[in-house]
Amino acid sequence: MFRNQYDTDVTTWSPAGRLFQVEYAMEAVKQGSAAIGLRSKSHVVLACVNKANSELSSHQKKIFKVDDHIGVAIAGLTADGRVLSRYMRSECINYNYTYESPLPVGRLVVQLADKAQVCTQRSWKRPYGVGLLVGGLDESGAHLYYNCPSGNYFEYQAFAIGSRSQAAKTYLERRFENFTNSSREDLIKDALIATRETLQGEKLRSSICTIAVVGVEEPFHILDQDTVQKLIDAFEIVGQDEPPAAEPGAAAEEGAGAGDGDGAGQGAVAEPDVAPMDI
Repeated sequence: MFRNQYDTDVTTWSPAGRLFQVEYAMEAVKQGSAAIGLRSKSHVVLACVNKANSELSSHQKKIFKVDDHIGVAIAGLTADGRVLSRYMRSECINYNYTYESPLPVGRLVVQLADKAQVCTQRSWKRPYGVGLLVGGLDESGAHLYYNCPSGNYFEYQAFAIGSRSQAAKTYLERRFENFTNSSREDLIKDALIATRETLQGEKLRSSICTIAVVGVEEPFHILDQDTVQKLIDAFEIVGQDEPPAAEPGAAAEEGAGAGDGDGAGQGAVAEPDVAPMDI
């Protein structure tokens, strides 16, 4: 607890070259409900976990429509996310009015990052305590960006932020090579499975998650709960059928390994660990 002499102001550097107020804002993102984004060549899917503070209250909205071709999912301080989404919406309207064309996703993300960066250089301001996954479609294709409270931004094939997002990242890192050519339905299925990974054993239901989609000839929209529940039921049935289907293959490998010695058996055990170690 020796930080308190350097964390009273966002413009004060520590001797180690750190801005603790900015790091605290990034920590607020980690404490928020999980948000997940995936993209293919033609679609972007955003998903988030909706958790109410109590059984008597409703949940906070975590996915916002910015324009017909752009949407955003947030993790962290919802009030900050609401303000930034309104800023993004205003920028899209102004650009469309001036140039009579949709605002490119990359340009909007840079403007958003510049707005966040200003808050790290003004002593009378504080950093925004929210992380944003910006998904959209423009002339150059589908895009998924992550905007950090520090003013940095990164483009991803798939990404997860918020509490317990590491489990979702592990799943996405194993599967991301297939996302480029995935269909809309497969992308939504992967988003739901990644969302389930963040719940730590809790059953995934449509009432605690939100899914939004934007794609070619498909404006940004949030799927209704009935549709999401049908998709959840579909992939959970597949999940129950997959382990029995894998057992005959495993048995065949064991039969083949019986003649080859212990080396083949070791190779079969090592394969599942390859992807996590590479990641």
